Amino acid sequence: MQWGLPWPGPQVAELAEQAGATAFCAGEFADTNSYLATGEMVAATRRALVGPGIAYAFARSPFVHASALRHLSARAPGRIFLGLGSGTYRMNTEWFATAASEPVRRMEDLVGAIRAYLTAENGRPVVHDGEFYPIHADIRAPVLGRLDVPILLGSFNRRMVAAAGRTADGVLGHGIFTDRWWTETIRPNLHEGATAAGRDPESLRRWGWLITAVDEEDPERGRRDARLQIAFYLTVKTYDTLVELHGWGDEVAAIRTAFRSGDIPGMAAAVSDEMLDAIAVCGDLEEAAQRLAARKALPDLAFLSSPAFMVGDRRRARYAESAVRLMSSVAA
Repeated sequence: MQWGLPWPGPQVAELAEQAGATAFCAGEFADTNSYLATGEMVAATRRALVGPGIAYAFARSPFVHASALRHLSARAPGRIFLGLGSGTYRMNTEWFATAASEPVRRMEDLVGAIRAYLTAENGRPVVHDGEFYPIHADIRAPVLGRLDVPILLGSFNRRMVAAAGRTADGVLGHGIFTDRWWTETIRPNLHEGATAAGRDPESLRRWGWLITAVDEEDPERGRRDARLQIAFYLTVKTYDTLVELHGWGDEVAAIRTAFRSGDIPGMAAAVSDEMLDAIAVCGDLEEAAQRLAARKALPDLAFLSSPAFMVGDRRRARYAESAVRLMSSVAA
């Protein structure tokens, strides 16, 4: 398994690269832009792959995505990737003020449109006969030429996973994914999509996040923070099919009841040991290494993600440093 980190800042990133980290990624929210963060990563790293993980897909036009990728690639040739996520319908319509109907078809069309810009040749118009993104751009400037940037889709449901198989370079899985989800949902649907499009399923990337909370001073605190991160994700219905697969309906009902009443400790307490074992790598170094070894279907490249919900910047930084120590000990 290759590994990386959500962007931990230059100092930790330097230690991580020395320890064997092969990639860094950056998500986004109301106060964070994944492309700007990727620019910071380009400036502070030497060898690792860097890129949005994920960028909100429909909040930007294909031109804006592609021009950002060209800009970054000129400064870090061969090191840029793009992870795209659809976001929720409400986020798109209410936050971004953009259309989001038919998200799977729209995402496939967007990938094609971005690629049209990335594969365009100097002196020729950029053409993409898309359903949602029709493009005929006569760009008369010597700035084009083929650029290979892997595009991965943040995929959870089977339709988006299959879309990744048809059109993208792979999937970027969520930190909530379990071995069973990777094996029973991601792998077969990625294979189905790729096969239907005449593509080789084995050529596609299977990257993902892994909730990681290694706390050598207070292992129980690490477990508790991991439980809280799991609980935070499961407050929304997006992941109900995963919950149903594992039979965690009662636990998730308790999480959501605690969430509605503002009972943060109760949210964490509702996450069972079975759920923690299936999802997170946590505890002290020895326990975390055992949990990591017990996983049988990890992504090909795992971003070791520190809990973010109700955890301050200082503790997140310590978790990132501990994740580096974990992978150094595993490699040794």
